Formats: sequence, C-alpha cells, structure tokens
Amino acid sequence: MSGLWHVGLLLWGSACLWLPYLAQGALVISGPSSGLQDAFHTECSLNPSASAPQVEVQSVVVDCIVTSRFAHTEMTSKAQNVANASQEIFFEVDLPKTAFISNFSMEIEGQVYVGEIKEKEKAKKQYQKAVSSGQTAGLVRVSGRKMEKFSVSVNIAAKSGVIFSLTYEELLQRKLGHYEIMFRVKPKQVVDKFQIVTNIYEPQGIVYVDTSSTFLSNELLHLVDKTVYDKKAHISFSPTTEQQRKCPDCDGTIIDGDFVIKYDVKRLNNLGEIQVVNGYFVHFFAPPNLQRLPKNVVFVIDRSGSMYGKKIQQTREAMLHILEDISEDDYFAIVQFDDIIDVWKQNLTKATKENVAEAKIYVRNIKDSGGTDINGGVLRAVQMLVSGRANGNLLENSIDMIILLTDGMPNSGEYRLPKIQENVRQATGGNMTLFSLGFGNNVKYSFLDTLSKQNRGFARRIFEGSDAAVQLQGFYDEVSSPLLSEVQLHYPDNTVDSLTTNHFDQLFNGTEIVTSGRLSNDDIDSFNAEVHGQGIEDDFEVQGLATTVDWNVLYPNESYIFGNFIERLWAYLTIQQLLEKSKSGTAEEKGNTTAEALAMSLRYNFVTPLTSMVVTKPEDKEHGDGPVLADKLTEEERQEAERNVDGDPHFMIELPDKKDSLCFNINDNPGTIYNLVKDPAVGLFVNGQTIGDKMIPADGTINTYLGRFGIVHESLGVKLEVDTTSISLYQKDKWMRLLWSNTASVKGDNVDLLLSKDRSLNVTLKDSVKFVILLHKVWEKHPYHRDYLGFYTLDSHLLSPKAHGLLGQFYHGIDYEVTNLREGEVPEKPDATMFVKGNELNVTRGWQRDFRRDWKNGEKIPCWFVHNNGTGLIDRDATDYIVSGLFKTP
Repeated sequence: MSGLWHVGLLLWGSACLWLPYLAQGALVISGPSSGLQDAFHTECSLNPSASAPQVEVQSVVVDCIVTSRFAHTEMTSKAQNVANASQEIFFEVDLPKTAFISNFSMEIEGQVYVGEIKEKEKAKKQYQKAVSSGQTAGLVRVSGRKMEKFSVSVNIAAKSGVIFSLTYEELLQRKLGHYEIMFRVKPKQVVDKFQIVTNIYEPQGIVYVDTSSTFLSNELLHLVDKTVYDKKAHISFSPTTEQQRKCPDCDGTIIDGDFVIKYDVKRLNNLGEIQVVNGYFVHFFAPPNLQRLPKNVVFVIDRSGSMYGKKIQQTREAMLHILEDISEDDYFAIVQFDDIIDVWKQNLTKATKENVAEAKIYVRNIKDSGGTDINGGVLRAVQMLVSGRANGNLLENSIDMIILLTDGMPNSGEYRLPKIQENVRQATGGNMTLFSLGFGNNVKYSFLDTLSKQNRGFARRIFEGSDAAVQLQGFYDEVSSPLLSEVQLHYPDNTVDSLTTNHFDQLFNGTEIVTSGRLSNDDIDSFNAEVHGQGIEDDFEVQGLATTVDWNVLYPNESYIFGNFIERLWAYLTIQQLLEKSKSGTAEEKGNTTAEALAMSLRYNFVTPLTSMVVTKPEDKEHGDGPVLADKLTEEERQEAERNVDGDPHFMIELPDKKDSLCFNINDNPGTIYNLVKDPAVGLFVNGQTIGDKMIPADGTINTYLGRFGIVHESLGVKLEVDTTSISLYQKDKWMRLLWSNTASVKGDNVDLLLSKDRSLNVTLKDSVKFVILLHKVWEKHPYHRDYLGFYTLDSHLLSPKAHGLLGQFYHGIDYEVTNLREGEVPEKPDATMFVKGNELNVTRGWQRDFRRDWKNGEKIPCWFVHNNGTGLIDRDATDYIVSGLFKTP
C-alpha cells in the first residue's frame, strides 16, 4: 500500500526530458571527429508541420472521496474534435502503483463503452488476437517511481466528442504522521471546466488539512477553497479560464504539475478506531503518546565497484544525516562489504555524541571497490546483534534491526540467492528485522523482497537521481522510531471471520496498523476487541467495545463514498495480502492463495496482477482500433519496464555534426554472428558473434553480449580474431597469439596492436580505420554472467562510400528529423517521432555508456533509442546481416 494518492491527466502534451539508461557492451561508431563533442545536447525542437491535432479539451473533473482512509477517485474528461476530419484523441491518467482500477468507460455519440475485468490470461489472448490482426492496442505502463499510466486513444469523427471516465480505489497508508493525496494534471491547454474536488470523511475527527501545488504561486493559492469541519473536510480547486492562463493574452495554462493534500485524524484512545458498517469492520490502530522503543541497528553498506561515483557519494551523504538523527538511547554498528567484509567497530556501540562523531569520520572514508558479498555482509551484522544480546550489552526491551543497502547481485562469497535467504533466515531465528534498500535498477528486487519479508521487514527501491540521499534518509525516518513490537489484535472467534492480517512485528511512530474482517452474523451490532504488544516498560494491553456506525446519522444529507466502502476496503486488504502470500509456501499453498486472490479480484471488479481490464473500443476499420488492456504491474515488471531494453547487443551511432547519437538493440540467440562492417572496395570485413549467460536465470531472461570478433582486411593481408581470453593475429603466413592477461605492443607493416592488460585492444590498420575493443570482466564465479567485449570504430571517414554492415551503413552520416516530443512510459523517458529513410518511427530519449575514456564505468552519452531491432533505421531486417562464420563475408 502507499500513502500517496496520485492522479494525472495528459492530453496532447510534450516535454523536454532526458532519461538515465545504462547499457553495457555498446558498439559505437564515430564520424570524422572521434571525440565526443557536446555530448549532452538539450535543445528541443518540434516540427511546426507536425502540430498537435485539433482537439479541444472541454472539461477535466477529478472527484475524490476519502472515507475512513479508503479513497475512491473518478477522473472524467470531455474532449471535442473540432477539426473537419477524424482525429485520434488520447486519455492518459497517472494512478498509484498500489491502486486498483475498478471502472472505465467511454461515451461516444450517446453510446457508452465499458471496460470488462477478466482473468489476465483470457484478457491477454483477446488483446493479442487484436494485435496479430493488425489492430492497434494500448497498455497500462510504468510512469515514474510510484505511478502507473493508464492510456487509451480512440478515433473520433469530425465535429464529434468523447467523454472518458476512469475510477480507481486504494487504502491510504499513514507515513510520517499524515496521509497524502496527490493529483497530477497536465491538460496542456486552457479548459472551459477544470475542477478538482475532494471530500474527506473521518469519524475519528480531523486534526488538520494542508494543501500545496507545484504549479500555483503563493499569490494564486487563494484559488484553493478549503473548509474543515470536525469530521469532514472539503477541498476544491476550480479556476476560471482566465485564472488558468499563464498571462492575460496567452493560450498556455498554469495547470501543469501536482496538487497535493495532506491530512491526519484525531487519536483519543489507545484502542484506536473501530468502524462497523453493513456486516464488515475495520480497525485503525495508532495509539497516541507512546514512548519509542530503543533500537539496535546495524547498517550494512555495499561498497562494491558498481557503487562508484554518485551512488557511494549519496550513500555517504545519507548516512551522515542519519547519524545526526540517531537517538542516544540506540546502539549502532556499520558494516561495509565488497568481496571483503569490514566493520567500524567489532561490537554495537551506544550512540553518544562522541561515538557518532567518530562514526561520521569512518563514513566519509567509505570508498568503492571489489565484488559483492551480500551473504557475508548480512551474516556479519547478524553475528554482531547475536553476540550483543549474549553479552548483555543491549537493552532487553529494544528492537534488533539490520538495514541493508546494495545496488547489485551477489557475485562474491555465497552467490546462490536461495542459499543466501536460507542462511540469513536461520541466522536471525526470526528475532531480527531486516530492511533491504535496492539502489538503482540492476538489483534483483524479488530477491531482496523475499529476503526481508522472511525476516520481519520489507524491501524498498531507491531510485538513482539527485534525490537518492533524500530517499535513503526518508526511509530511515519511517523506521527510526519503533513504538511497539509483536502487536496482536484479537476479536471473538464466534463473531468475526475472514480476518485480514492481525499480527504485526512492529508499530513505528507516524504509521498506523489496519485490520479488517467480516462479521459472522448480520445481527451483530457490537463486539469486544483487544490489542496486545510489547512496549518500552512492560506488556501493552488495551480492550474495548466496537459498535455499529450509522453513517446516515453521522453524516446526514451527505453523499459519502458508498454504503459498502468497508467491504471494499476489506477486499482490497485481503487481495493485497493474498498476493504477498502467493509468493511463498508450497506449490499447493501458492496455488490456493492465488486462486482465492483471483476470485476476489473478479468479484470486486479490481484490476490486480491477476486480472486485466479489456476496453473494447468502437469498431473502426479504417484506423484498426483494437482493445485496450489495462494491467496491474508487479514491482519486478515495473523494474523491467524501466530498464527500457529490447535485448543485446547494443549499438550506438555517434553523430558529432548533429551533436547527438542514435541507438538500437538486436535480439537474437547466443552464437549468432552479425556482419558489422564491410567495405568491398578495400576488402575490409568485421563480424561479431554473440555469447549468452552461463545459465538462464530463474526469471527466464536470456542476456546476450558480443564475445568474439573476426576482422579481415584482404588488401593488407590481415586477419584478426578476438575473444574474451585472447587475440590471434594472422599476417603474411605468420601467426601470433596474445592473452588479455598481459600488456603488449605489436607494430607490423600493415597493422599495429596495443593491448592493455584486461582492459582494451587498439587495432590500427595502415591508412585505414581504427578499432577499439574493450574487455568487460565479470567476477569469475558469477552464477550467470561471463566476460564480454565492447566494440568502437574510430576514423570511419577513411573508408569508402561503399561501406555497409550493421554499423558500416552509418559511417558517412544519416539524415533524420525528430519531432513531436512527448511523455513516454515514464516521465523521465520521453518519446518522440523520428523521420528517417522515409520511415516514421517512435523513438525514446535515453542514455548509452561509452567506455572509451572510462573503461570501468563508462561515460553516459544521450541518444535516441530506436525500438524493434532498429527496424526503419537500418537498411534491411536485422536477420539480413547474419553470416555463417566469423570470417565469412556477406
């Protein structure tokens, strides 16, 4: 669940954004100037001839009702095609990744088309059938760190309109002492009727309501109408068309960003609030005025080579802030690991001012190097906590906690993921809480998630960016003040059934425990409730009577969310918890919980990871409109989507004249050989062969890399074979073999080789092109990956105009135009339209790594990614460049 309620609308928008994308083993070509000139070029230009369609957004209405933390939001937009020809109209909404879509409809010329929720596999078959028949179709996509984007388009006849409506639901989670509702709105034009209305109903009473906006200046905040009563709050924002304008004579709108509401409720007793409505109940537990429990925390920090640069710098920065905030009642330790485990002190240390100051000095000196021994790092932390308990150095009523920060997969020590999980689970004995922070996009999130949940904690992703240190500190703030441990909520067995989770390992300050259930008899109007837990001094115990709430009396003449909102809240919680349970246990247990979660998803019309919503659009034979498939992504699916990869190997075309680059990937099986360069005028051919991982990972992903190159220059009589172990040179009936494990320099009549040990090979052909081949070494005992090669071409202008091949066809430049820059699958990854070689392509702005200057970490180069194996950019199909042997000519 998320404490963030996020809504967004984007119609006909464009933006200038660059995305961070890390890809290894790139194959790069350069023009006459092999240097990287103005590699970061941030001009945005839109082709005036490709102007936005003539669509008038007549209304945007966001209606959010929050009843007892359960949020029900409906976004409705009305758009009109004012052109004299049919137009495609888009409707896009950002919603929280933990929210469940429950309804969608389109009204076109009086006909309403409603989405239907089906089992995911059945829905996908319908979707794939439409795609295979040539129809267009859409998907719910990743959109930033916390959101998913629902997107649908429909072709509308001239002078006709459409009304879109999307509904989704979520239980708000309290974090850092408040609930947060955030709406992201981007209509991109002044709207006749723009309205955000939020009504909050909280029977406990409301303490405060705050509003803010990223697009309203202080002078315009008066446009927000906020009224707060004892148990109800009303917030509305309805600017006129003139108030929406950036300036009196402008068409541009100020409405472009986030509108945020924060609030909290009253807490008058230790039992919390229990509400009973229509045979279902919910119990909110967050007792006031509890003393925090002291904690014993070990910070386990990954300092491996992949943490190089900004990651390790931000980790140091965050740790310094965390140490400033650590309580003097706490004990702490610092473990850092690569392939070696180091500790600040051998035992946990009380957080006195002197010890904290000394620890800061230690943190400032953490530097990256080596491999990744997660198993060793975490087990060292466990051992320190165990010995601290055994020696009586730690307070009896205190919490033992490990906070692991890593950015990669284990590749040193024990690297088998299930074995690491087993080792940690056995070592902790269920007596410690492990939180795992996955830094960046290369971590195996599912591994960290399971590792933490098996040890009373949870995993959290830390996204690379300028605010990564803030994310790390924010997470620590959430868990830094435990109030209770072993919290158990009890209700009479003969009164309550179908109970959601009622045992919680900890309650942290600023959070809230929520349990819901169904009454076994509709005639029950009251029942007893008890809560037990472990506090700082003794056992915490409280009990009381729960009674039925008559909402019509509580809120007379009010149209609150709906009469069965607690039942839907219960269903939401139950499905979330069943989905978590389905990740562990025996095959039979997984099957049973999955089946139960699916049945409930269908019953309550929720789009969950087990269901999809199929939106059947009106038949349009001319434009081939097909269904839209609305999915709920898992965290692993989100992570994969954010990587934005089409496969390997990666090709990058550097274009200094345009101060830009183009990139594309090629998908194929290991062992495939591609012709990269051919120049028949001089008899030069370069072929590259792909290699695969040592074994296929559990997720089934097949990664391929360039592992062998064959270079032939017939006019010079040179033949060169390069793999990840050695370099073999054939010239004038002579043969020479060099090993990557050596440094060497070879000067010949027609070719010079300069080999840097385990790093790079420079190949200079007489009066011709120069190649640089880089060796990317992987830890020898890595369970999956192996060493691979990168290939770079310099001075390509020396080749003839007949040069071709996957790379060679670009040696003498390429003409293209990029226009219609727009928001992509995530805001940081914009899409655009590229016109090249008579083709119109959808491309994505991204980054590629160039390892020529920084062989270890690479230099980020911005480029336009062309999808689908470079289709439309390369002259022919990618398979046309496949050759039968390493020295075969095409």
